[in-house]
Amino acid sequence: MFYPGESRELAQALTGLLGAAAHDAPERGVPKAIIAPHAGYIYSGPIAASVYTLLSPARRRIRRVVLLGPTHRVAVRGLALPGCSAFATPLGTVEIDAEAIESLRGMTQVVVSPQAHALEHSLEVHVPFLQTAIEKFRLVPLAVGDCGAEEVAEVLDVLWGGPETLIVVSSDLSHYLSYADAQALDRATAKAILGLATDLSHEQACGATPVLGLTCVARRRGLKPELIDLRISGDTAGDKSRVVGYGSFAFYEAAPNAR
Repeated sequence: MFYPGESRELAQALTGLLGAAAHDAPERGVPKAIIAPHAGYIYSGPIAASVYTLLSPARRRIRRVVLLGPTHRVAVRGLALPGCSAFATPLGTVEIDAEAIESLRGMTQVVVSPQAHALEHSLEVHVPFLQTAIEKFRLVPLAVGDCGAEEVAEVLDVLWGGPETLIVVSSDLSHYLSYADAQALDRATAKAILGLATDLSHEQACGATPVLGLTCVARRRGLKPELIDLRISGDTAGDKSRVVGYGSFAFYEAAPNAR
């Protein structure tokens, strides 16, 4: 529903999206964490690609991806693991990181819910991008339901790791507003995220809870956020009457000698 189901077509689509993004991008460092949208690739793919292309210099270094996104179909309390051993896409399978999951044992906000993942797109649409941008990695997929930002931040702190670990938060921005209203709201939301917001509504970002978990950790750890791309479905493949907003953000750790 969200991207091509045939492996060659999907690989070509991703190569095209990432290639176009790399061609247009100024030189930047490799982020520790990113926020990227999760709609169909024809709508949000270019915006997601604009931040995924930044991972290219670390494609062999990154070995673990912690992927968080909101639940759309099944309500769940806390952060839900899928209870499976791998995620499969047309590009192959990605192993779930059992060692990382074991480190979460005893955290009461972490649960196992195959149902929360079964039809959930917010995590799964990122996996082909990750398979293309990174050479080989294990995945920690967390579907974020009813919980607080600090509960998400606690989980991120446990999983933070070093240069081998990438944090990915999946979120779209405004939903089904007019083009002008969406632009105004998304600009305000982007400004809030860049200010490491402590409060966002789900009308501003469907992944508000994991976004706020990330900004909470970013404040404590001194990360610097940067807006990479901010567009609307009307800018890519949709009409401009009722649109969805998309933003991509990169979060950079301070250099050791800058602390």
